[in-house]
Amino acid sequence: MRVMVIIFWIAVWEIASLLIGREVYLPSPLNTIKAFLSLSITSKFWLSIALTFIRVVTGFVISCILGIILGIICGLNRFLYELLNPLVIAIKSTPVMSIIIIALIWFQSGRVPIFVCFLMCFPIIWTNAVEGIRQVSKDLLQMAKVYRVNRSLIIRRIYIPSISPYLVAGITTALGLGWKVTVAAEVLSNPKFSIGGNLYGAKVYLESSELFAWTSVVIILSFAFEYLFKYIIARIEKY
Repeated sequence: MRVMVIIFWIAVWEIASLLIGREVYLPSPLNTIKAFLSLSITSKFWLSIALTFIRVVTGFVISCILGIILGIICGLNRFLYELLNPLVIAIKSTPVMSIIIIALIWFQSGRVPIFVCFLMCFPIIWTNAVEGIRQVSKDLLQMAKVYRVNRSLIIRRIYIPSISPYLVAGITTALGLGWKVTVAAEVLSNPKFSIGGNLYGAKVYLESSELFAWTSVVIILSFAFEYLFKYIIARIEKY
């Protein structure tokens, strides 16, 4: 079924390309594939992917660590939640382009995408962690207190099962967003080897086939990253 859906949209793409009749506006799927294959035999292609991947992972991991830790703390402490919540709302409300431009003033070009990825993913994970803690059953906690259940057992049997679905949902959402904002930051900061830098270069030289090829790379990597995460979670839940 999925294969048929993919074939359908590729056919739509091909028809649209034929109707427009200008490769510079919309290259055909075949020319995009040719551009992809041409790029894939160069070392710059793989180095750009590797460094962008590292930037995404670095920013994402930092946002996960801080988002989960601070989210749990704020979920348990009302004062700290009220203290941090306005900052999180401000980050959510700030346009991505504004954050990228500010980051360009603060950091070197290679660090801008990492900072932007962290800042965009953090609020999602933090919010879900807070919500997960708040959904912990008060009755179960009271019962555990009455029967003097060991704290480590309370964490394993009450807190973790409650917060896990929220964290998984938050991390899954942040994964896709992380790729998009990192590449967007690379387009403006233009570090030496990056997917975003190559996207910008393809646009400048009107290499539409390369532009679509690099865009396809981002989509494929984002899907692969998300699929891998869901696979790992499924394996963990199985055991």
